[in-house]
Amino acid sequence: METSSECERVGEKEEARQASMDSMSDLERGMLTVIRVFHKYSGQKCNLKKAELKALINNEMNNFIKKIHENETLDELFADLDQNGDLEIDFKEFIALIAMVTSACEELFTPDYHND
Repeated sequence: METSSECERVGEKEEARQASMDSMSDLERGMLTVIRVFHKYSGQKCNLKKAELKALINNEMNNFIKKIHENETLDELFADLDQNGDLEIDFKEFIALIAMVTSACEELFTPDYHND
């Protein structure tokens, strides 16, 4: 679990890297966006509670994941992601969600190179 000082260092490092955004690749900018969105919803505590995870999914991933309306759906997803059982989603647990959704959606965005 990250401490507040670790989270602050992440913020300081991110500010230092802001100056080099123009030199970043598309993938690096995408990774930075994932980090920023996570911290937008987790705040200084660097962990997501259920309500914060729901807001993040409904606001930031609504084209890839249906909006969560049912508490049961949220409970199941949260339990699957919360690998250490601390009732919060840390960044590593959040990345598992990003990886699963990205993998599931990959076919939708894969160029069809074989039908040229």
